[in-house]
Order: sequence, then structure tokens, then C-alpha cells
Amino acid sequence: MRRYRCFTPTVLLLQSFFAIIANAVVRNATGIVTAKDRYGFWLQGEPSSDPRISNGLRVYAPGLAHQTDVGHLLSLSGRVSEHRQNNRPNDLFLTELIAPFDLFIHSVDHPVIPLIIGRESGYAPPLAKASALDEGTEGWLSVPNNVTLLESVNATLQPDKYGLDFWESLEGNLVTIVNPTTSNFPDMFGSLWVYGDWDVNGRNERGGLTLTSVDGLPDAHPGVILIGRPLDGTRNPKEPIGSILSNITGVVTYQFGYYSILPLTAPSVMTESDPDISPVSFSASEEPCELTIGDYNVENMSPRSRHIPLVAKHVVEYLKLPDILFLQEIQSDSGSRNNGVVTANRTLATFVKAISNTASEHFSSNSPPFKYEFVNIPPEDNMDGGKPGSNIRVAYLWNPNKVSLVPGHITGNATQAVEVVKSDKGELSLSYNPGRVHPTHEAWEETRKPLAAAWQTSTGSRFFTVNVHLSSKRFGSSPHGDARPPVNGRIERRTQQVNVTADFVESVLSQDVNASIILAGDMNDFVQTRSVFQSLTNLLTDINDASAVDPVERYTYVYEQHMQEIDHMFVSDAIVNRGTKVEHIHVNTWARSTSERASDHDPTVAKVWVCDNPSNTKDSERPFLPGLTAPLVIQNPHGLIY
Repeated sequence: MRRYRCFTPTVLLLQSFFAIIANAVVRNATGIVTAKDRYGFWLQGEPSSDPRISNGLRVYAPGLAHQTDVGHLLSLSGRVSEHRQNNRPNDLFLTELIAPFDLFIHSVDHPVIPLIIGRESGYAPPLAKASALDEGTEGWLSVPNNVTLLESVNATLQPDKYGLDFWESLEGNLVTIVNPTTSNFPDMFGSLWVYGDWDVNGRNERGGLTLTSVDGLPDAHPGVILIGRPLDGTRNPKEPIGSILSNITGVVTYQFGYYSILPLTAPSVMTESDPDISPVSFSASEEPCELTIGDYNVENMSPRSRHIPLVAKHVVEYLKLPDILFLQEIQSDSGSRNNGVVTANRTLATFVKAISNTASEHFSSNSPPFKYEFVNIPPEDNMDGGKPGSNIRVAYLWNPNKVSLVPGHITGNATQAVEVVKSDKGELSLSYNPGRVHPTHEAWEETRKPLAAAWQTSTGSRFFTVNVHLSSKRFGSSPHGDARPPVNGRIERRTQQVNVTADFVESVLSQDVNASIILAGDMNDFVQTRSVFQSLTNLLTDINDASAVDPVERYTYVYEQHMQEIDHMFVSDAIVNRGTKVEHIHVNTWARSTSERASDHDPTVAKVWVCDNPSNTKDSERPFLPGLTAPLVIQNPHGLIY
């Protein structure tokens, strides 16, 4: 392993070229027991002035653990092991002393003093960078991935510059994290990501850390550490993101692909994050050219999904019934039963009914009923990825009192490619409406195909949408792993998918440079991975940029140490030039627990102007509807218009 270790009074010095003495037998390694579990214990020697030196060591000794206790000063001999599980080839090695013998306890009841990590101690993780081997044009997201292996390069540690080196230099040490803040939900094993009271980048309103860029490179958030299962058998609290915990004292280790701290005991909750979640702050008007556009990955929705009522509540109360709603992960009518059913009309009808019922309950009894229309294209059986038999696809809901599909064109099927067509009057439309974008292209193998649609307002103005759900990051590697840069699973496939989608967008703009286009969906990657989105960003603008959204508030998902945006919305120049608004509505990432989440994604709502004539409507002139907390609804003869 790439580090130094030191013990006193007998000194055991393991140099950076650790492979030289791996498997060697060392004698009379001496230190104080700082922690123990049923498989062994941890020793700690005198601290060193060299920041690369760890004075802690894991002793793997299932047969001897019962003979030792915290505070014992002991010496023992054993064999040096660089260990990782056989089925985890991307893990970094964990240094251990194994097969111990000649154990001798010199004395007991010695004080165990942890190293304090925090602002006051002046000892804290570095900012932004995880590894010296991630120095490509996109940092830890650079392409190609897996260019070098950390263990093979075996570089000298630089803990003041790189986060992985920082935690490596502390492996085996007893440390205390001061004022830790949670930055993700607890996982299925009760582990949770936290950062202490040191400097961090990307802190958002919630208290999580958003994936942002620093000096043009994506921040790896190397100061966030995973807190594992407490050694005393207590359980970590299950608190929402942004909660502040009591100080955590534990040993630094490496397990299951991540640097972690195993706490001596579970921390308590000092401050729980605010449970209130705000709905979208703006509303649509009765102006036919001004539309609200929603985007929501509803996570494997079938007719029997238990989360349908909660998602319907989100759409009504938090998204304020967008004029058009882009949906991803709509399952077939039989759910995930692998029985050849590919239609999803029952799924969508059930969801639409739930929205209508929720709207009726939410609004006054004399309000006109609200009902979305919907459209989707059934895929070929088991050809679009997801759970076998579920046949997930993208779909649209829309308010028929505000917009409609351009008439005169049939809906395409699973294999028919949509094309841009021009009428005798020079109006653009689509050969199928809606239709799938190049569905037989190899880029879409076992992946959801984009759904393009041509729309018109009541004034006759036309605009286009593309609903996408790109390949997942399956087969990716840990950001704390051996492969540098880490493997961004299926990045080549997503890049190809974006290129195919961009070709379709270009086919529209080549016919009309002023076309109004909205492209949105679950893209399963970050805009900081510029190589993935380059062909698209040459044509369209991220609506966050067009709307001047603070970069730290751009997130729709939380995974590992990052709050991140993988659900995106891009718009054409014509829409940008007329002005836009967008908000990410954190109904799921701000939930109190994973059980209260309807989806693992947050929805997004935007306001856009899709007609050639400029907007003159002022938000302040719009009335309120009783019972709602934001400026909202104008009632007209056709229904509720947001």
C-alpha cells in the first residue's frame, strides 16, 4: 500500500513501496488497542510529524480478539497482508497484520486519544480532487475511464492535495469527525455519508453537497466519508440529508469499495434538517403561449404501484399540474410480470385518474374537473431495458385545454423512425406524431427510445419536444476504487445516444433555426461529463444556465457522496431568447426517509414561451386559488390553467 506506518516503542516502518515487504513476517509490533470487533482489533502507536504516516494498524485475529481490550498496550508478531476480497477486483488493498503470534500485554487502561478532524484542529481533507491520477480534462469524470490503476502506480501519498491519499494516510487510525452533517440517506446496511465542520464545495440549501465544478473540473467531494456499522452493535440514526449529528469517533478502514469510518458507537442527532418541502414558486398563466413543462422519472410505475397516489399528490400540489409532463419509467400494464404485455394504457390511465382525483380533493368543489390526456409508444417486448417484462418507456401527459398534438399524423410504432416533414404551407411537423427517434439504431440496444412530439397551442403556434431516458450507469466503479479515472458505466453508450438524439434536433433546426424545442428526461449522467453532452450542447442550452439557477441548487438525485443532476432539460435558442424559469422540486431528495420517497428522482418544472410573439404577462398579475400556497390558478371555461 502507498503509505508509511509507525509503531513504538518497537518501530515498524512500512515504506511506500509496500510490495517489497508484503507477506513478510514482522516481530514485536507494539501499540495500544483503540478498538476491536469479533475479527480482531486495531493498534495505534505514537503519532508522527510526517502527514503520510499512519500510526494505526488492523490486526486480523479472530482467535485472539477476546484476549485484548481497548486501552491494552501490547506487542505481537505476525505476517503483513495486503487484503481485498476476491470478488472485488477494483477495491484498494487494506493493510492488515494476520496470523499473529507471541502476543504479550504489557499494561492496561492506557488512554485512547483519537485524532481530531475538523476546522479547529486544522487537520481536514483537501478540497475537490480525489486522486493525482484523475488529472484529465474532466477530472475524475475524464474519458477514457480506467486508464491507470492506483495500486499499480503506487505513487507517494499527497494527503494535502488528494482525498484518497488523505484517507489512506489515516487507515487504521482512531479519529473523531467534528459536527458531521449527513449528505445522503442511510443505505440498506445503515451506513451513511457525512462531512465534518471543514471547508467543502457545493453545499446547497439542504446541507447536502451538490456536484459542481471547481476551476473547470468536477468536484469529487473527497472530504465526504462513509460511516459504517458501529462496532458496539448500536445503529446509526436514519436521518434525512442535512441533519447534524454528534461527533463521531471511530477507526478509518477500507471496505466494500469505499474508505469508511467504523464508529465505536452510533452518533446521536443534534439537529434534524427542515422537513418542509416547497412547491414550485411560479405558475402558468391563461396566456396560451406560456407553458409549464414538468419532467419526472416515476420509478417503475405500473397500474398496481403503491406510490401512484404519492406521485399524483406531487404533480398536483408541488408541480402545480404542468401543461405538459414528461414521464420516464412507465411500465407495461402487467407490471414486471414477464408475460409479453407491452401496452401501458392502463398504467397511464390509472395515473391520470389518480391525478384527477387528487386535484378534485385539493381544489374547491365548484372548480371544473381536471384531466390529462396521455400518449406513449409500446416497445418491443424486453427490448428497452429495465426489469424483464416491465417494458419501461417514456410518455407524455398534457392538459388538452392548453396544448394539443399537431393533427394529421398517426402515432409511430416501436420500430418506425420519426422524421421532420414540412407541409405545403411551410409548417414543420413530424412524420409520426409522436414518433421514436431512430429506434433501430444500435445506440438504443436494451435502452428506452426517445419520444419526439410536435405540439400546437390554441393560437396555432407549433413547438417540439423530445423525451429521453438514456442508459444507466450499470457496471460503473467506485469513486474510491483502483480504476482511475473511475469507470463511468456505459458512458460510451450514452454518448452515442446523445449523438443520435442531437442529430434529430439538428434535423429540426436545419429546417427552422427559430424552432421552439424542449428536450428533457433522465439522462443518467452529469453535464460536467462534457464529452457526453457535447453534440447536444452545440445545439441547445441547459435551462439551468438560461434561467441562471445557482449551480449548488442543480440536483435531482443523490448517490454516494453527491447530490447530483442526472435529469436534465435543454431548450433551443428561440426559447432561451424569450426568457425561461426552472426549479427542481425536491419532494424525494428532501424526504425524511427513503420510505417516504415516491421515486429516487426529483421532478423539475420549467416555464417557457413557445410562440414567436413576445411575452407581456406579469407573474404579479396572476390571482390565487383558495387552499394553495403559491400564486396559481386562473379559472377559465375550459378548466384549470396553471
